[in-house]
Amino acid sequence: MQLDEIFKAYDIRGKVPEPLNEGVAYYIGQAFAQIIEPTKVVLGYDIRLSSPRLKQATAAGLQSQGVEVFDIGLCGTEEIYFATSHYGMEGGVMVTASHNPMDYNGLKLVKSNSRPISSDNELIAIKEWVLQAWRQDENPLIPVAQCKTLESRPRFVEHLLTYVDVKTLTPLKIAVDPGNGGAGLVIDALAPYLPFEFIKVNYQPDGTFPNGIPNPLLVEQRAAIIHAVKTHQADFGLAWDGDFDRCFFVDEQGEFIEGYYLVGLLAQAFLDKNAGEKIIHDPRLSWNSIDLVQSSGGQAIQSKTGHAFIKDAMRKENAVYGGEMSAHHYFRDFFYCDSGMIPWLLVAEQLSQKEKPLSHFIADRKALYPCSGEINFKVNDATACLQQILQDYGKDAQIDYTDGVSIEHKRWRCNIRLSNTE
Repeated sequence: MQLDEIFKAYDIRGKVPEPLNEGVAYYIGQAFAQIIEPTKVVLGYDIRLSSPRLKQATAAGLQSQGVEVFDIGLCGTEEIYFATSHYGMEGGVMVTASHNPMDYNGLKLVKSNSRPISSDNELIAIKEWVLQAWRQDENPLIPVAQCKTLESRPRFVEHLLTYVDVKTLTPLKIAVDPGNGGAGLVIDALAPYLPFEFIKVNYQPDGTFPNGIPNPLLVEQRAAIIHAVKTHQADFGLAWDGDFDRCFFVDEQGEFIEGYYLVGLLAQAFLDKNAGEKIIHDPRLSWNSIDLVQSSGGQAIQSKTGHAFIKDAMRKENAVYGGEMSAHHYFRDFFYCDSGMIPWLLVAEQLSQKEKPLSHFIADRKALYPCSGEINFKVNDATACLQQILQDYGKDAQIDYTDGVSIEHKRWRCNIRLSNTE
């Protein structure tokens, strides 16, 4: 039962070594090969102490089924997305538990063209394959994997730089806090091409997480970046989760910016360059996004929350950009995938070209569309709670069931939904 529970809606995640260990990772590699049937797979891992061992076991499982494995080393999840598509691989595996506690790890899986593997498609079949193999042998003999090394980061950096006009960038002072995760590896690779001064906080990759788990959604994990922005009078601050596919912003005054407002800002940035394009947004917070998209001549399209749903909507609509309030931002030219690097480059370009501070772009929007942010509750019966809320607040309201329940009145709206990951 414990093993069954590590298969989440969008990825595989659990405590190490029980229930997630090298034997399980080996079977996941075999199952991936059996279900997806790739000939070439790219593999990477985050800074967690258990990641190298799980990566080796996954590689061994893939190779046991005849798959050629290319190791891009210590990296971020978006680097797996990039390498999978850029090099024409038929699959990609990232060993990471993102922002989970130190004793967790996991795997994120994609197939060709960096399409997500989730419980909506092949992840269920992979789970059943692994469970059957585990019942037969809980201690498989794992051979030593012999992977080919692939140095993909230089090409990845080249790709990132295509999103901005480097010649228009002005000298900015940017505070950066990877939370001892891996984001600094890419910042260092980008730095020679950019006119920015980086103030580095919690910068060294360290799987012991000496300064706390890299999860900027936790208020206590924002203190260091806020302090750095104020102390060094930075133009803005950035913080990432462990595998840096999410990017969080602090303005020049040291104010944390809710991810909701970044969706509108980035949508505007794309519509300035791509008039009339489609923008995907999630239903949790939407009024500001819809207003800015429509006023900028774009088309706002709602999708269910979650990267698999957003990516499907992006492909279906050929949307230029998609954003979630959780700080996941998706880009058509990035294989419809999310990136924690592209957003801040676009924001830096906006500040350079318009010569306005970051707070200037956010303050009016916060006044027009104040929001609570996401508030999480643990309850005994989530479905009953939804029904009670609908009964109490749904009268004379617009009701939308795209994702959970959205209740919209003239002066306020809310979205209540069950978590897909917790």
